[in-house]
Amino acid sequence: MTTLITPSSRRQFLTLLGLSAVAVSCGSGGGGAAKDQTKTLRYQGWAGSVILPELAEDLGFLEDVKLKWVGNTISGPQDIQSAATGQVDFGGAFNGAVVKLAARKAPITAVISYYGVDKAAYNGFYVLKDSPIHSARDLIGKKVGMNTLGAHSEAMLDIYLQRHGLSQADIKKAEPLVVPPVNTEQSLRQKQIQVGVLGDILRDKALQTGGIRPLFTDYQLLGDFSAGTYVVNDRFLKENPDTTRTFVTGIARAIEWARATPRDEVIARQIEIVKKRGRNEGTAPLKYWKSFGVAETAGRITDKEFQLWIDWLAKRGDIEKGQVKASDLYTNEFNAYSRKDKADKPSAAKTTSKSGS
Repeated sequence: MTTLITPSSRRQFLTLLGLSAVAVSCGSGGGGAAKDQTKTLRYQGWAGSVILPELAEDLGFLEDVKLKWVGNTISGPQDIQSAATGQVDFGGAFNGAVVKLAARKAPITAVISYYGVDKAAYNGFYVLKDSPIHSARDLIGKKVGMNTLGAHSEAMLDIYLQRHGLSQADIKKAEPLVVPPVNTEQSLRQKQIQVGVLGDILRDKALQTGGIRPLFTDYQLLGDFSAGTYVVNDRFLKENPDTTRTFVTGIARAIEWARATPRDEVIARQIEIVKKRGRNEGTAPLKYWKSFGVAETAGRITDKEFQLWIDWLAKRGDIEKGQVKASDLYTNEFNAYSRKDKADKPSAAKTTSKSGS
């Protein structure tokens, strides 16, 4: 799996991160004129997967807005940092990561949910079938492989351990490690880690092979919930409101298209997209796709999708209590999805309060 960040671009990324506040202060004060708005959005993909904007573009839901792939990522936090600094025009991550970045005064706004958890789309914490690990306390001193730290999987691990009565001192003895998703199953089977987080396609593929069992899943912990959002730089929102509306509404339509379309057809469409983009990727794992897991209609965002993680991060000491307000983190103003008219195009959205709908 390739990533966007190379040694040279990493230096550029760090420079942009330091200058992000300056860049925002130099932005225009109002919405861009329609003729001046960009129609090409740079983004990072995920190897072997089709993200919702790619599906929306292929279905024609992005209309005259085009996507420009600039590389792959395996980390939601890295993806939204790239959006904050202008390396890409949008990025997606676990909502807790969005909260942490916003707490550092990053100029970002969440505009639509893009993944979540339901009975078909979930992440499981898996161990080998003969593993001695059977309870939360058995995780003390054990290595838990996940795609990135400080995000969805680490939050689920913390919640699981807390709910089973472990002290903060014991919780810290469980050792989360970064393992690329495509390597997690192999690392678990080779006993390089004792627990591996597997989701969706990679999970079902590993289960079909056999020899592993779940310790717990995020669906068992929290039920149905939208877990991650796409964020856009605030300056981009001001300068490109119409483009943003087309983009967000297109994703909303893709969410509902995937929800209403037979699974085999959604899978076939994703396989076709991967083949057409020519990135030397296999398509076999896509047959395990079941759901994007977005809980709310059209990916609209509510306070509850952020409040849980605000409270979690405050309890961990990662942010101050009251430092971040859920309603300040997102807006539904650019989501024009309508059940009656999926191509609905209302007049220009006002960019006032972020949580407006």
